[in-house]
Amino acid sequence: MMNCDILSLNLDHYKKWLDLYYKYAEYYKVEVPKNNFSLTWEWLHDKNHPLQGIVASFENSLIGFAHFRSMPSPLDSCNIGFLDDLYVLPKYRGNKIGRSLIEKVRKEGEKQGWPYISWITKDDNYSARTLYDKIANKTDWNYYELKVKE
Repeated sequence: MMNCDILSLNLDHYKKWLDLYYKYAEYYKVEVPKNNFSLTWEWLHDKNHPLQGIVASFENSLIGFAHFRSMPSPLDSCNIGFLDDLYVLPKYRGNKIGRSLIEKVRKEGEKQGWPYISWITKDDNYSARTLYDKIANKTDWNYYELKVKE
């Protein structure tokens, strides 16, 4: 495991975060929005928005990030954690950076009183799934999306 720092995302990270976020969008073949992720950045720094961000830093470079939030779980009658995004630059994968980012989110969940943290990943994301299978339980839930506007 390489020695990297897991830090709260701050305003000084913008350019490096944006570069990573473009790579993340490219990996998932997501079209970049017209506002160039500026709304996401605003959410990450709005104390009244649930989205939070952390980054992995190595030798003054950002090499990964995680975005997560609290969300209500009506059946559990409590808030749970949701990991929206997790990304580590390909050349740094295999060094337990993803695990370190998730562990930091887990610690935040402990502080927040979340009973669990959920996330989704693409079925063919085998490298991520290898990690997830080691640290979490795969559920039997299926994920659906309904387009609101065609």
